[in-house]
Amino acid sequence: MDIRILVAAHKPYPMPEDPLYLPVQVGAAGKPPIDPAWARDDAGENISEKNVSFCELTGLYWAWKNLDAEAAGLCHYRRYPGRPGLRLPARGEEKRFLTREDAERLLSKYDLILPKKRHYWIETRESQYAHAHHAEDLRCVEGILAERYPEYLPAWKHMLSTRSGHICNMFVMPRRLFDPYCAWLFEILFEAERRLDISGYSAQDRRVFGFLGERLLDVWVEKNGLTFAETPVVNLEKQRWLHKGAAFLRRKLRGKAREQAL
Repeated sequence: MDIRILVAAHKPYPMPEDPLYLPVQVGAAGKPPIDPAWARDDAGENISEKNVSFCELTGLYWAWKNLDAEAAGLCHYRRYPGRPGLRLPARGEEKRFLTREDAERLLSKYDLILPKKRHYWIETRESQYAHAHHAEDLRCVEGILAERYPEYLPAWKHMLSTRSGHICNMFVMPRRLFDPYCAWLFEILFEAERRLDISGYSAQDRRVFGFLGERLLDVWVEKNGLTFAETPVVNLEKQRWLHKGAAFLRRKLRGKAREQAL
Protein backbone atom coordinates (compact mmCIF):
# COMPACT_ATOMS: atom_id res chain seq x y z
CA MET A 1 0.00 0.00 0.00
CA ASP A 2 1.20 3.50 -0.85
CA ILE A 3 1.17 5.18 2.58
CA ARG A 4 2.65 8.58 3.37
CA ILE A 5 2.80 10.00 6.88
CA LEU A 6 3.44 13.74 6.86
CA VAL A 7 5.97 15.02 9.38
CA ALA A 8 4.99 18.64 10.06
CA ALA A 9 7.96 20.88 10.86
CA HIS A 10 8.66 24.60 10.96
CA LYS A 11 12.39 24.50 11.71
CA PRO A 12 15.46 22.37 10.90
CA TYR A 13 15.27 18.96 12.54
CA PRO A 14 16.60 15.46 11.78
CA MET A 15 14.05 13.46 9.80
CA PRO A 16 13.47 9.71 9.44
CA GLU A 17 15.13 8.08 6.46
CA ASP A 18 12.16 5.73 6.02
CA PRO A 19 10.26 6.92 2.88
CA LEU A 20 7.02 6.20 4.75
CA TYR A 21 7.58 9.58 6.42
CA LEU A 22 7.28 12.72 4.31
CA PRO A 23 8.79 15.88 5.88
CA VAL A 24 6.63 18.93 5.17
CA GLN A 25 7.62 22.51 5.94
CA VAL A 26 4.45 24.03 7.39
CA GLY A 27 3.81 27.76 7.35
CA ALA A 28 6.18 27.87 4.40
CA ALA A 29 4.50 30.76 2.58
CA GLY A 30 7.00 33.59 2.06
CA LYS A 31 9.82 31.70 3.78
CA PRO A 32 12.99 30.14 2.35
CA PRO A 33 13.21 26.35 2.24
CA ILE A 34 14.40 24.67 5.42
CA ASP A 35 15.57 21.70 3.36
CA PRO A 36 15.19 21.42 -0.44
CA ALA A 37 14.26 17.74 -0.03
CA TRP A 38 11.20 18.56 2.08
CA ALA A 39 7.73 19.19 0.70
CA ARG A 40 6.21 22.62 1.38
CA ASP A 41 2.67 23.40 2.42
CA ASP A 42 2.55 26.44 0.11
CA ALA A 43 2.74 24.35 -3.08
CA GLY A 44 -0.38 23.82 -5.18
CA GLU A 45 -3.73 24.49 -3.52
CA ASN A 46 -2.93 25.44 0.06
CA ILE A 47 -3.69 27.44 3.21
CA SER A 48 -0.06 27.88 4.25
CA GLU A 49 -0.64 31.50 5.31
CA LYS A 50 -3.07 30.30 7.99
CA ASN A 51 -0.39 28.32 9.84
CA VAL A 52 -0.33 30.66 12.84
CA SER A 53 -3.87 29.62 13.73
CA PHE A 54 -4.17 26.21 12.00
CA CYS A 55 -0.76 24.80 13.04
CA GLU A 56 0.03 21.41 11.51
CA LEU A 57 -3.37 21.37 9.81
CA THR A 58 -1.97 23.53 7.00
CA GLY A 59 0.16 20.49 6.16
CA LEU A 60 -2.90 18.26 6.34
CA TYR A 61 -4.80 20.54 3.95
CA TRP A 62 -1.87 20.50 1.53
CA ALA A 63 -1.83 16.70 1.58
CA TRP A 64 -5.58 16.50 1.04
CA LYS A 65 -5.42 18.74 -2.02
CA ASN A 66 -2.08 17.72 -3.52
CA LEU A 67 -0.82 14.35 -2.28
CA ASP A 68 -1.63 11.19 -4.22
CA ALA A 69 -1.47 8.24 -1.82
CA GLU A 70 -3.64 5.25 -0.91
CA ALA A 71 -3.39 6.16 2.78
CA ALA A 72 -2.15 9.24 4.58
CA GLY A 73 -1.28 10.32 8.08
CA LEU A 74 0.09 13.17 10.13
CA CYS A 75 2.67 13.45 12.89
CA HIS A 76 5.16 16.03 14.16
CA TYR A 77 8.91 16.50 13.90
CA ARG A 78 9.19 15.65 17.62
CA ARG A 79 6.36 13.11 17.90
CA TYR A 80 5.94 9.93 15.88
CA PRO A 81 3.61 6.93 15.98
CA GLY A 82 5.44 4.09 17.68
CA ARG A 83 5.47 0.42 16.81
CA PRO A 84 2.61 -1.62 18.28
CA GLY A 85 3.54 -2.96 21.69
CA LEU A 86 6.47 -0.56 22.07
CA ARG A 87 7.36 0.08 25.70
CA LEU A 88 8.00 3.72 26.51
CA PRO A 89 9.97 5.86 27.11
CA ALA A 90 11.53 5.55 23.68
CA ARG A 91 13.40 8.58 22.37
CA GLY A 92 15.62 9.08 19.40
CA GLU A 93 15.61 5.60 17.88
CA GLU A 94 13.92 5.48 14.50
CA LYS A 95 13.65 1.69 14.66
CA ARG A 96 10.89 2.31 17.20
CA PHE A 97 8.78 4.33 14.78
CA LEU A 98 5.74 2.77 13.11
CA THR A 99 6.84 0.98 9.94
CA ARG A 100 5.05 0.55 6.62
CA GLU A 101 4.52 -3.12 7.45
CA ASP A 102 3.01 -2.19 10.83
CA ALA A 103 0.70 0.34 9.19
CA GLU A 104 -0.44 -2.05 6.47
CA ARG A 105 -1.17 -4.78 9.00
CA LEU A 106 -3.14 -2.48 11.29
CA LEU A 107 -5.11 -0.90 8.44
CA SER A 108 -6.07 -4.38 7.24
CA LYS A 109 -7.79 -4.95 10.61
CA TYR A 110 -8.93 -1.46 11.63
CA ASP A 111 -10.33 1.60 9.90
CA LEU A 112 -7.55 3.90 11.09
CA ILE A 113 -4.56 4.27 13.41
CA LEU A 114 -4.55 6.75 16.30
CA PRO A 115 -2.06 7.60 19.06
CA LYS A 116 -2.71 6.30 22.54
CA LYS A 117 -5.14 8.53 24.41
CA ARG A 118 -3.98 11.27 26.75
CA HIS A 119 -5.73 11.11 30.13
CA TYR A 120 -6.64 14.28 31.99
CA TRP A 121 -7.93 12.46 35.10
CA ILE A 122 -9.28 15.44 37.09
CA GLU A 123 -10.57 17.42 34.10
CA THR A 124 -13.09 16.76 31.38
CA ARG A 125 -12.03 17.72 27.89
CA GLU A 126 -14.45 20.63 28.07
CA SER A 127 -13.10 22.04 31.34
CA GLN A 128 -9.50 21.40 30.27
CA TYR A 129 -10.05 23.40 27.09
CA ALA A 130 -11.84 26.21 28.93
CA HIS A 131 -9.01 26.51 31.47
CA ALA A 132 -6.29 26.29 28.82
CA HIS A 133 -7.87 28.41 26.07
CA HIS A 134 -11.25 30.10 25.45
CA ALA A 135 -14.53 28.30 26.13
CA GLU A 136 -16.22 30.35 23.41
CA ASP A 137 -14.21 28.39 20.82
CA LEU A 138 -16.09 25.25 21.83
CA ARG A 139 -19.45 27.03 21.82
CA CYS A 140 -18.73 28.32 18.33
CA VAL A 141 -18.03 24.82 16.97
CA GLU A 142 -21.07 23.41 18.74
CA GLY A 143 -23.22 26.05 17.04
CA ILE A 144 -21.79 25.15 13.63
CA LEU A 145 -22.45 21.45 14.22
CA ALA A 146 -26.02 22.21 15.33
CA GLU A 147 -26.62 24.10 12.07
CA ARG A 148 -24.80 21.90 9.59
CA TYR A 149 -24.19 18.49 11.15
CA PRO A 150 -26.71 17.98 13.98
CA GLU A 151 -26.19 14.22 13.77
CA TYR A 152 -22.68 14.84 15.20
CA LEU A 153 -23.88 16.67 18.31
CA PRO A 154 -24.22 13.57 20.56
CA ALA A 155 -20.63 12.57 19.76
CA TRP A 156 -19.47 16.18 20.32
CA LYS A 157 -21.14 16.36 23.73
CA HIS A 158 -19.76 12.96 24.66
CA MET A 159 -16.25 14.07 23.69
CA LEU A 160 -16.56 17.15 25.91
CA SER A 161 -17.62 15.03 28.89
CA THR A 162 -14.78 12.51 28.66
CA ARG A 163 -11.48 12.72 30.56
CA SER A 164 -9.25 11.36 27.81
CA GLY A 165 -8.77 11.72 24.08
CA HIS A 166 -6.56 11.38 21.04
CA ILE A 167 -4.54 14.56 20.64
CA CYS A 168 -1.98 16.26 18.38
CA ASN A 169 -4.02 15.65 15.19
CA MET A 170 -2.05 12.43 14.71
CA PHE A 171 -3.53 9.57 12.69
CA VAL A 172 -3.10 7.28 9.69
CA MET A 173 -6.13 6.42 7.55
CA PRO A 174 -6.95 5.13 4.06
CA ARG A 175 -7.97 7.55 1.32
CA ARG A 176 -11.60 6.43 1.46
CA LEU A 177 -11.75 8.02 4.93
CA PHE A 178 -9.10 10.68 4.54
CA ASP A 179 -10.94 12.68 1.88
CA PRO A 180 -14.35 12.85 3.61
CA TYR A 181 -12.71 13.55 6.96
CA CYS A 182 -10.74 16.51 5.60
CA ALA A 183 -13.79 17.88 3.76
CA TRP A 184 -15.86 17.76 6.98
CA LEU A 185 -13.08 19.08 9.22
CA PHE A 186 -12.08 22.06 7.13
CA GLU A 187 -15.67 23.10 6.42
CA ILE A 188 -16.21 23.40 10.17
CA LEU A 189 -12.88 25.08 10.90
CA PHE A 190 -13.20 27.62 8.09
CA GLU A 191 -16.67 28.56 9.34
CA ALA A 192 -15.33 28.86 12.90
CA GLU A 193 -12.56 31.09 11.53
CA ARG A 194 -15.22 33.39 10.05
CA ARG A 195 -17.18 33.57 13.30
CA LEU A 196 -14.47 33.83 15.97
CA ASP A 197 -12.66 37.08 16.72
CA ILE A 198 -9.19 35.98 17.80
CA SER A 199 -7.54 39.38 17.46
CA GLY A 200 -7.16 39.62 21.24
CA TYR A 201 -5.90 36.06 21.72
CA SER A 202 -2.39 35.32 22.94
CA ALA A 203 0.10 33.75 20.51
CA GLN A 204 -0.66 30.37 22.08
CA ASP A 205 -4.43 30.73 21.88
CA ARG A 206 -4.28 31.88 18.25
CA ARG A 207 -3.46 28.27 17.45
CA VAL A 208 -7.16 27.72 18.10
CA PHE A 209 -8.08 25.85 14.91
CA GLY A 210 -5.34 23.29 15.46
CA PHE A 211 -6.65 22.76 19.01
CA LEU A 212 -10.23 22.41 17.79
CA GLY A 213 -9.13 19.94 15.13
CA GLU A 214 -7.78 17.66 17.86
CA ARG A 215 -11.22 17.54 19.49
CA LEU A 216 -13.10 17.09 16.24
CA LEU A 217 -11.11 14.00 15.22
CA ASP A 218 -12.56 11.96 18.08
CA VAL A 219 -16.04 13.27 17.29
CA TRP A 220 -15.77 12.16 13.69
CA VAL A 221 -14.44 8.73 14.63
CA GLU A 222 -17.20 8.10 17.18
CA LYS A 223 -20.08 9.35 15.05
CA ASN A 224 -19.02 7.18 12.11
CA GLY A 225 -18.49 4.09 14.26
CA LEU A 226 -14.92 3.62 13.06
CA THR A 227 -12.58 1.06 14.51
CA PHE A 228 -9.04 2.06 15.37
CA ALA A 229 -5.73 0.73 16.59
CA GLU A 230 -3.77 2.78 19.11
CA THR A 231 0.00 3.04 18.97
CA PRO A 232 2.42 4.63 21.45
CA VAL A 233 3.68 8.16 20.81
CA VAL A 234 7.46 8.37 20.49
CA ASN A 235 8.65 11.75 21.81
CA LEU A 236 12.11 12.67 20.61
CA GLU A 237 12.53 15.33 23.28
CA LYS A 238 12.19 15.09 27.03
CA GLN A 239 8.73 16.00 28.31
CA ARG A 240 8.68 18.84 30.85
CA TRP A 241 5.97 17.32 33.03
CA LEU A 242 6.68 19.52 36.08
CA HIS A 243 6.46 22.65 33.94
CA LYS A 244 3.29 21.41 32.26
CA GLY A 245 1.72 20.54 35.60
CA ALA A 246 2.46 23.98 37.03
CA ALA A 247 1.04 25.66 33.93
CA PHE A 248 -2.09 23.52 34.19
CA LEU A 249 -2.65 24.58 37.80
CA ARG A 250 -2.17 28.25 36.91
CA ARG A 251 -4.74 28.00 34.14
CA LYS A 252 -7.19 26.21 36.40
CA LEU A 253 -6.88 28.86 39.13
CA ARG A 254 -7.30 31.65 36.59
CA GLY A 255 -10.41 29.93 35.27
CA LYS A 256 -11.95 29.69 38.74
CA ALA A 257 -11.17 33.36 39.37
CA ARG A 258 -12.98 34.32 36.16
CA GLU A 259 -16.00 32.21 37.12
CA GLN A 260 -16.23 33.88 40.52
CA ALA A 261 -16.01 37.33 38.95
CA LEU A 262 -19.04 36.70 36.72
